[in-house]
Amino acid sequence: MSDVRHVLVLPDRDAAREAAETLGERFGLDEEPQLVRDALAGEDDAEDAQWLVVLRDERERLDPAELDAFAGEWDGWREEP
Repeated sequence: MSDVRHVLVLPDRDAAREAAETLGERFGLDEEPQLVRDALAGEDDAEDAQWLVVLRDERERLDPAELDAFAGEWDGWREEP
């Protein structure tokens, strides 16, 4: 079993929460994605933070291009490993 992870970068907490909920429905995930606040370097203001949605894909069944398109629905993208 591999430890493949996908990271979706989203512009704010609301987008990250909504995307995380929708991910499970659309892709049939085995476990809930993890939400992580990613403050930009040198910034303490929550307005200057991106949110990451981290999901494990041990069976490597998720298509990176589909995940990138999915993140784009919330003005985000999939981070390349």
